[in-house]
Amino acid sequence: MADWAVGLSTGCLSRMPFVEALELMQESGFEIVEICSLPEHLDYRDHNEVERAARRIRELWMEPCSFHAPFAPELDITSMDEDRREWALAEIRRAARAAATLGAKYFVLHPGPETGEIPSSERIVRMQHAADVLNRVAADCRELGVRLVLENMLPHLFSGPVRDLLWLLGALDTADVGICLDTGHAHLAGDLETVTHKLSGHLWTVHANDNRGHHDDHLPPGDGAIDWKRLLLQLDRTGYRGVLILEIAGSNDLGAVLEAAQRGRRHLRETARDIGR
Repeated sequence: MADWAVGLSTGCLSRMPFVEALELMQESGFEIVEICSLPEHLDYRDHNEVERAARRIRELWMEPCSFHAPFAPELDITSMDEDRREWALAEIRRAARAAATLGAKYFVLHPGPETGEIPSSERIVRMQHAADVLNRVAADCRELGVRLVLENMLPHLFSGPVRDLLWLLGALDTADVGICLDTGHAHLAGDLETVTHKLSGHLWTVHANDNRGHHDDHLPPGDGAIDWKRLLLQLDRTGYRGVLILEIAGSNDLGAVLEAAQRGRRHLRETARDIGR
């Protein structure tokens, strides 16, 4: 059984400045992080702020495993409006440059809009628009030294079904693009039973979060309905040896958030040990 490293997304502490969140996470025993791109947390457009954040990461000897690209309803790489696609591309490129400055290994991107209202008559055209933009983002990432990964989205959204992600990978001009498995999204889609096998060979990183099967709760592993023993067995069989990034919900109670993160990490580690006995 693999002994996966467990990291934490700073998204759970995004209501506070990034550097302060980083220090709290280190005090809680987390050395590997995914960096949230909310501007009020860390403004990826501000080069000086990003440089200061990168310096602090190095000073704390922490590992920036990944940087999550911005996402919002208006940030739509599939849009039928070329100007809107170009604007979205420009924002993603700014974020990719920030990811490189911060030393992130992976640049995690939602490959579609944050809305499910897409007419079926536009679907194929929008898929091609996404592939065209992603080809340009992938080329930028290669030059910057970060690796582009596409996240499976919620089941009602574009690129929610795993087949959409696999189509996009096949439509790209490069094979150097991977997938980030969001366990909560896959659980809501009913894909978690088979998703690791479908993504075998493409899976580069994992967002580990739980839910009760109805909403995207972003609970720590063990607090919801996901069968983590089964999932970890599947990940092990496919040869996945990457990081499990805890992506859990935040709140005003910082102590409770960090305690939940530690509980989720403990559940993953204990489950892996139990399987390996």
